[in-house]
Amino acid sequence: MTYLENYQLWRDHVKDPELAAELKNIEENDAEIRERFYGELRFGTAGLRGVISAGSNRMNIYTVGRATQGFADYLIQTYSDPAVVIGHDSRIKSDLFAEYAARIFAENGIKTYLFDSLVPTPVVSFAIRHLKCHGGVMVTASHNPSKYNGYKAYGPDGSQLSVEDSEKVIQAIDRVDIFKDVKSVSLEEAIQSGRVTLVGKELLDIYLGEVEKKAIHPGICKNSGLKLVYTPLNGTGNKPVREILKRIGMTDVHVVASQEQPDGNFPTCPYPNPEFKEALEEGLKACKKTGADLLIATDPDADRTGIAVRDADGSYKLMTGNEVGCLMFEYVFSQRKANGTMPARPVAIKSIVSSCLADAIGAAYGVEVKQVLTGFKYVGETVTKLAKEGREEDFLIAFEESYGYLLGSHVRDKDAVVATMLICEMAAFYKKQNKTLVQVMKDIYDRYGHYMNKVLNFDFEGVEGMEQMKALMVGLRRNPPAEIAGRGVVSIKDYEASEEIILSTGEKKPIELPKSDVLSYQLADGSQVIIRPSGTEPKMKSYLTVKSDCEVSCGSACQEIERAVSKLIKG
Repeated sequence: MTYLENYQLWRDHVKDPELAAELKNIEENDAEIRERFYGELRFGTAGLRGVISAGSNRMNIYTVGRATQGFADYLIQTYSDPAVVIGHDSRIKSDLFAEYAARIFAENGIKTYLFDSLVPTPVVSFAIRHLKCHGGVMVTASHNPSKYNGYKAYGPDGSQLSVEDSEKVIQAIDRVDIFKDVKSVSLEEAIQSGRVTLVGKELLDIYLGEVEKKAIHPGICKNSGLKLVYTPLNGTGNKPVREILKRIGMTDVHVVASQEQPDGNFPTCPYPNPEFKEALEEGLKACKKTGADLLIATDPDADRTGIAVRDADGSYKLMTGNEVGCLMFEYVFSQRKANGTMPARPVAIKSIVSSCLADAIGAAYGVEVKQVLTGFKYVGETVTKLAKEGREEDFLIAFEESYGYLLGSHVRDKDAVVATMLICEMAAFYKKQNKTLVQVMKDIYDRYGHYMNKVLNFDFEGVEGMEQMKALMVGLRRNPPAEIAGRGVVSIKDYEASEEIILSTGEKKPIELPKSDVLSYQLADGSQVIIRPSGTEPKMKSYLTVKSDCEVSCGSACQEIERAVSKLIKG
């Protein structure tokens, strides 16, 4: 079917007035029609994510409906008497998509628990296991701009669907006719018949109780004098994060008023990603007014956490995801050891693109640091595997450089609520030693060596962009670079081919991880360059790592490699 035929099919079948009007408005715009109808919004390993509008390549009730029907068919085929949990964030149409998904699951005979108001992503992960469900849905586009929404699908362990299960769901979705096969019932009827149960504060309270148990030094924040500015970036973190802060004794908390209430338009932070300074500007203004020790920001679905720290000179330093993850590793490992609570076979987890400094910290404390592919579902799968082996208590902590952290196994996804608690606990602990987290990070570098990490993002928008990214990865595999910034390439890890090639000998070593479209280059000076297409955004990403005894030389080397990688990707 051509994109014009697909467009006409939608014109003939769409009944929703808003979407029908959109379709009519673009009838003379061939480029817009092609962009919306050149293909389908595909259900990937992270579910759906796309721009909210009419079209087969967009997020709307029809694409959400088809995905939900396919997910329902998969659950029915896989489990007897399946049940699901559904939550949503503050984004535009998130509540509509969540309710429609509930109506579809219910009509398909699947017991459905629907949160009665917006909740963080980790709460949905927690609820799946707590309610003994077989799957879950979180309607969110995480930290993307306001024009996006998405749909994360979960399995019975509270992790996002595995690659294998995602493939089965995709096959089920492919069998669904988007306009003929989706079955739904009214929400009122579904609730009255008992097929949909609304859940709310009572389950959130149970979740918060589990978070509170993860404290390493309970009560340390009380009377610590720690001053905090918090911003939920107009998302779901406002109530649960403030409640956990209250429970751990944080009393001096200033909430950024302009970003306090849920608002899918994100008026003061168009890109609500705590990785970027622009999203923290309002919080930094509040810090300067209040003299806060610490700024914490959580993204719209409260699974990512960004921080800024007031240093000894009064300036505020934004800490990277790698730095915060390494601070957490050092604090958790050292204090579990000091408390005598370190398990005999401790395990921590990090993604392959996260700082190698974490591996050095793990080695110093005898902690096995497991490597997983990018995407926190791989962390969740690893924790589940440990639990099945009777080793759940061996798992300590996990992080990925993109500001996702998990302390403990109460959920199987990244969790900004528990991360906020841990960050405050660390800050209070070191404040009693007259140290800021910036100073502690310097101590870590002094002990383990200076590591500099940088993430490069290259935009590839639209149909052409997707094709360019595919062609780039094919080209890199056919003609691998012999050097990057004058530094010889020593080895290449191709995670799609599941092998590492040692260039000096031609030796090939297997990679024991799921296949993924990722290339990693180890350079002669110990630097590392990783290149991969984003799984959720129209971007190519590159992760740079440089290690040195000197911060200045690290910075210089990083700049040289950055220029070379930019030329390699963009020409």
